[in-house]
Amino acid sequence: MPPNFREALARCPLVAILRGITPAEILPVAQSLIEQGIELVEVPLNSPDPLESITRLARAYPQLLIGAGTVTQVEQVDQVHSCGGSLIVSPHWDPQVLQAALKKNMVCVPGVATPTEAWAAWRFGAHALKLFPAEMISPAVVKALRAVLPVDLPLLPVGGISTSNLADYLKAGANGFGIGSALYSPRSPPDQVGQRAAALVAAWRSAATR
Repeated sequence: MPPNFREALARCPLVAILRGITPAEILPVAQSLIEQGIELVEVPLNSPDPLESITRLARAYPQLLIGAGTVTQVEQVDQVHSCGGSLIVSPHWDPQVLQAALKKNMVCVPGVATPTEAWAAWRFGAHALKLFPAEMISPAVVKALRAVLPVDLPLLPVGGISTSNLADYLKAGANGFGIGSALYSPRSPPDQVGQRAAALVAAWRSAATR
């Protein structure tokens, strides 16, 4: 059974975004993430054969919370659910996509960039908000959003997050992070992904204790 989203986020608030990964790579890379304590894995749907990758992940590692990113259509929610995925992440927020995910008891994390989008997505039932792109949403903006949004609503900056700025976002009130190219880029060997994951987890732990 996949872990509870809130509990997994508390143990290690890093969502691995494996954009561009292939089914042949997925299991060795996932193993390198597991070894560093990462439990949340997202395969963007603009990757090669993403549904096959999600299927293999769900079968091999049921203890992970696995799903898809770049989900923009209701039918994609159905496809990911059929593959065993339980996480839906979007670059934007669409009430139809959100409702489709909720009806299937899937965790849904829509992308938002403004207070208006954030409040609307929360009221429709979003489990967390993806602050995207984080290059446009500074820690100061996160701090301002955190001051007005429900305190128990997780905020996850995504886009350009690395060991160099993770602490600043955490201090501003972020609850987790989507990590893309700082963790995985196409054809990255598993041991390299593991090293990057270790550095990111260490940066989070260090920042969390300050």
